[in-house]
Order: sequence, then structure tokens, then C-alpha cells
Amino acid sequence: MVRYSVLLGSGELLEKFSKYSKIYGVVFLILGLLGIFFPAVMSLSTALFYGWLLMFASFAIGLHTWQTNKKDWLGWLKSMVLLMVGILIILNPMVGVAALGILFAVYFLMDAFASMALALEIKPSKGWWLSSLNGVLSLVIGIYLIVSWPVSSLFLIGIFVGVSLFFDGILLLSMGSAARKLKENA
Repeated sequence: MVRYSVLLGSGELLEKFSKYSKIYGVVFLILGLLGIFFPAVMSLSTALFYGWLLMFASFAIGLHTWQTNKKDWLGWLKSMVLLMVGILIILNPMVGVAALGILFAVYFLMDAFASMALALEIKPSKGWWLSSLNGVLSLVIGIYLIVSWPVSSLFLIGIFVGVSLFFDGILLLSMGSAARKLKENA
């Protein structure tokens, strides 16, 4: 990411930033909408992406172990575990989707705890109820993910990833528009 001060100092950089932020913003919006409307496809794609990422990490760790200390059995073990998990996810992506479902459930339960603790800490302050509401909603989502696991993972992972990509696209589009206005005002 380009620092704000550098961006302001260059009209050419502002122009490029604006152009490419808008292009990639539209791409992210489209990917996000595909994830929202076709969550199972997005869930499987996400699991396959993580499977390949684990495979490449396995090769990198194995190469590093071979180059630095061929007798480091922990380095070889880590490489083999990553390789086996990556292959497992690539051959059976539903396993990866189910694992991601559990990770999301744990995340939402931890977020619920943190949000409710924050609400109790700031209770007399204005807006404390928003943190409490966020905690309750996170708790409901976390419990739902656990109770309906692994079936819910197939749809919810895709929806979560799609929503995240969609809002990333909105952010990129707004940043591109802001950069365009900065260039015009400069």
C-alpha cells in the first residue's frame, strides 16, 4: 500500500492508484457477489486455495530444511504434515471447508466474549449496547456454526468470503474515487 504522503506528492501516482483501485474494486465486487450468490462454489474454491497454499508452504519448508540442516527432523516433520494436509484438502475439499467452518465458529465465539466484555466495561457510556448486540450476534452465529456443522460450512464460508470480498471492492472503489478527487484538487 502506498503511504498517504507519497500519494499526495505525485499526480501520476494518484492517477495510477485511482485507475487500478477502480479496476480491482470492480473485480472484487464481482467475486464477492459470486461468493454471496454461489456460496458452495466459493467455499470449495477457498478450501482448494488453502490446500495449494499449504502444499507450497510444505515445499518451501522442505527446501529450507534441506538447505540449512538436513538432520532437522522437526523441519522435515512440519513439511510432511503440511504436505499431507494440503493433499488431503486438494483431494477432498469438503474436509477443508469443514475445518474452516470450525475455525469460523471459534472466531465468532471469541468475538462474542470480547464484545460482551467490552460492553460490560463501557456500560454507562453511550453506545455500549452496540458492543453488546455485536456480542450476542457473534454468539448466535458461532453456536449456529457448531450446531449445524459441517453442513453449514459449505454455505456460510462462501458467504463470509463473498461478503468480505464485496466490501473490499467497495473500499477499493471509494479509495479510487478519493484519489481521483485529490488529483483534481491538486
